[in-house]
Amino acid sequence: MKSPSEALRAGLSRPRGGARPASARPLVIVGAAGPLGGAVLEQALGRGAFGRVCALVTQPIGVALQGMDVLQVTTGWREPAMFPRPPDTAIVVFDREGSRHGREAAFLRPDPGQLPALGRWLRDAGVRRMIVVLPHAPALLPHALKLGLANLDEQALAALGFDQLVLVRPSRAGAAGTSTAPRGVLDRVALGVLSQLHWMVPQRDQPLRARQVGRFVVDLALALVAAAPGTRVAPPELLWDWAQPSGGDSVLLPWLAGEPTTPRVAPAQRW
Repeated sequence: MKSPSEALRAGLSRPRGGARPASARPLVIVGAAGPLGGAVLEQALGRGAFGRVCALVTQPIGVALQGMDVLQVTTGWREPAMFPRPPDTAIVVFDREGSRHGREAAFLRPDPGQLPALGRWLRDAGVRRMIVVLPHAPALLPHALKLGLANLDEQALAALGFDQLVLVRPSRAGAAGTSTAPRGVLDRVALGVLSQLHWMVPQRDQPLRARQVGRFVVDLALALVAAAPGTRVAPPELLWDWAQPSGGDSVLLPWLAGEPTTPRVAPAQRW
């Protein structure tokens, strides 16, 4: 008899070329702005594995990207969702602000306090799988957003009845410091100092880059189709092991199946 992870791998076996099988229904992304949200949107569109990718916006926006739709909404979450194509999976990304110029300013930025109402709105629209991505650079978050995420009502989300609910935590709380300096020159200085100090932090505690987190989230969204129902929390250690050369599906799929995984070792660095 096959183990749960073997059955999961069989359902997600990749065709030649390494591409994952396409998801049967579209994906919706809430919070497609900022470094992390933009990375998730880029990976979802670039993979070409979803029927369509729909991003929520707060103002009209022209879209010329293949495979992408937008839905203009208000933040009350009281009106029924009118998606161009009913989504099967939703990814909600909380992130610091990036550039507020151009199209990025039009993307909806989710409010932690409204997450249960947003989750109910998505569930009523037919979403069966929900992934909530917490910031990978908490030191650069505005103070109000930090407070909101600290009080995130995860139990209320779990009670909404999603087939699968996953909370992705790319970094430990406080692991990147507690600075609340305004975005700009001071933030860049802080990032420079932190980049010099990263040699003093154990490898498995070092946060991944936004692009890596985006890849993990999209891999997770595709893998959930074959996973058992339930609520899960993806810790920083899981993302780190997944990002190693020996990681990938050999880490993600057993974790989804509830099997223990072996910690990965980073390649030796050459000085």
